[in-house]
Amino acid sequence: MNVLQINSVCGVGSTGRIVTDIADTLRKNGHDSYVAYGYGKSNEPNSYKMESELYLKYNILKTRFFGKHGFYNRYATKQLVNWIETISPDIIHLHNIHGHYLNVKLLFNYLKEIKKPIVWTLHDCWSFTGHCTHFDYVGCERWKNECYSCPQKRQYPVSWFFDRSQESFREKKKLFTSIDNMTLITPSEWLSNLVKQSFLKEYPVRVINNGIDLNVFKPCDSNFRNKHNLENKFIVLGVASGWSKRKGLTFFHQLSEHLSENYQIIVVGVTGKQKQEMPRNIIGITRTNNVQELAEIYSAADVFINPTLEDNFPTTNLEALACGTPVITFNTGGSVETIDKRTGLVVDQRSIESLFSAIMLFSRIGKVDYTINCVARAQDLYDRDKRFQDYLEIYGRLKDEKI
Repeated sequence: MNVLQINSVCGVGSTGRIVTDIADTLRKNGHDSYVAYGYGKSNEPNSYKMESELYLKYNILKTRFFGKHGFYNRYATKQLVNWIETISPDIIHLHNIHGHYLNVKLLFNYLKEIKKPIVWTLHDCWSFTGHCTHFDYVGCERWKNECYSCPQKRQYPVSWFFDRSQESFREKKKLFTSIDNMTLITPSEWLSNLVKQSFLKEYPVRVINNGIDLNVFKPCDSNFRNKHNLENKFIVLGVASGWSKRKGLTFFHQLSEHLSENYQIIVVGVTGKQKQEMPRNIIGITRTNNVQELAEIYSAADVFINPTLEDNFPTTNLEALACGTPVITFNTGGSVETIDKRTGLVVDQRSIESLFSAIMLFSRIGKVDYTINCVARAQDLYDRDKRFQDYLEIYGRLKDEKI
C-alpha cells in the first residue's frame, strides 16, 4: 500500500510529528510512505517540500492584502500535482491544508478527478469556516449556516483589508463536498460533533485520538531541577508550540502574582520577546523540537497547566500524562477529553481562582498519587503505535473498497 500525507509541516509541531509518526508506522508495517509539506525542514524519507521561504512570505502577503486564504500558490500546487502523479498513491491523507502553502481549489479539483480514496484529519475548524481555525474564543456560530462579516478577520489567517469570509465559505463548501470517497478523522469527540453540524456532515467521521511516542515520553531521570536550582520548588509547567492570548499565556502571568516563592512557574515555547517580558518569578524557555528535552522537563514538573481557550485535542496534555505529571486544564474544546478524575482536573474557563485552587490541591496531595494513573492512561489510550494502527486499518479498508 502506498500512502501520501499532505501537511503544512513535517516532523515539527504537533501535526508535523503526527505525520512522521504515521509515516513511521506505515514503513514498520511494510507499506510505502510519502509526505508533501509546505515549509520548514524535515529529515523524513520520501518527502517533498512545496515552498521556498521567500515564496511562502509572498503568499502570506497576498492573503493579508486580499484575504482569500488558501486560494493562492497556483504554481507550487501544480508542481505538487505533478509529483503526486509520479508516485501514484493508493490513499491520499490530508492534514492541515491551510498555512499559505497550498491552493485548495487546484488540489480538490485534482482529487475529484483522480477519484482516489481521501482521508482528511481535521486538526482544527478551518475546513468548514470561511476564515478562522477556531471560533470558541469569540463565540461565533455563523459557520453553521454561512460565514460573513468575520469577527476574526485580523486573526490567523490575517487579512488587513478585505473580509472574504462569505466568498471563501461558499467556495470551500463547494470544493470540500465534491469528493465522492472521503473519510474525515477528528482527534476529539468535541470536534466530531462540530463537523456533524457543518457542511461536511454527509461524510463519515471517525474519532482517533492523537498518539505520542511512549518510548520518549515517559517518566525519566532529569537534571532540570538541579540545572535551574529548583530542588525544593513545586514546579508548575506550561508548554505550547506557540503562545498567544488563546493559548492562555496571560494566566501564567496572573498566577505568578498569587504563588509564593515555594512555587516555580516554567513556560516552554515562548518567543524571545515573550521571554523578556516574563515576570521575574517565571522561567521562560524558547521553543524546542528536542523531544527528549521536553520529556525531561515534563518529568521534573509537579503539575502541568493548560489554560487554553481554544483547542482540539492538545498533545501537550498527553505528553505530560505519559511522563507521569497530572494535568489541569480549562473546560475548553477537546482538552477536557484527555484526562479523567484520576489524572487531572478540569476547571472553569478564564478563572484564575480555579487554577490557583487546583494547584493548591495538587500541592497538598502530591504528584506521586497521580503518576501511576497518568502513565497508565497514556499507555492505554495515547500510544502512537496503537492509535496510528487505527489509520492503517482505515487505509486498508478504503483500498479494498476501491479495488
